[in-house]
Amino acid sequence: MTHYFSKQPETPHAYDLFSVTCEGKALIFMTDSAVFSRRRIDQGTELLLNTVLSMEDNRKANVLDLGTGTGVLAVALARCRSSFQVTGSDINERAVQLATQNAKRNGVLNASFLCLDGVPENQEPFDLIVTNPPIRAGKKVVYRLFEEAAKNLRADGAFYTVIRVRQGKASVARELQNHYSVVETVARAKGYHVLRATRPIRKSSVL
Repeated sequence: MTHYFSKQPETPHAYDLFSVTCEGKALIFMTDSAVFSRRRIDQGTELLLNTVLSMEDNRKANVLDLGTGTGVLAVALARCRSSFQVTGSDINERAVQLATQNAKRNGVLNASFLCLDGVPENQEPFDLIVTNPPIRAGKKVVYRLFEEAAKNLRADGAFYTVIRVRQGKASVARELQNHYSVVETVARAKGYHVLRATRPIRKSSVL
């Protein structure tokens, strides 16, 4: 069965468009079948986007949107924070192609996209990492992404994620505490919580 977290979706194409407004800027996104939230920006992503924008100013920052989908978070953050250099990564080839087109569609030059499952390797650590995690892919996948993010975040960086209470907010918070010294809820609405994690824990290798 094809999911939004499939590498090469086989579902027939069904293109659509939706708009997103953030900080007074109107953005248009093309979507397709077999991608996440193809009809509109989902409530979790919208809350996450608005929270990050409210807490992070426009400064030089290396940013990762982990599991970018069609690029909504990556494109919006890049458009509203021109000093950010944003990378979006996703396992779904169809989604990454759309994200690349959506950046061009909205005149965004400071965002680029990679088709891969997880955090890009061989790059400088990120100042910010954001993710609306692929809950339907399963806890094992989500927790692996959390661990990869912690290993690739600057010591003074911040990790943001969004989760519904009924999808396991409490267990997600506990998992993040395995990788970060500080985990806090910074926003909540309609059953969604945005968690901000800082001070990643560097675990020493055992020889």
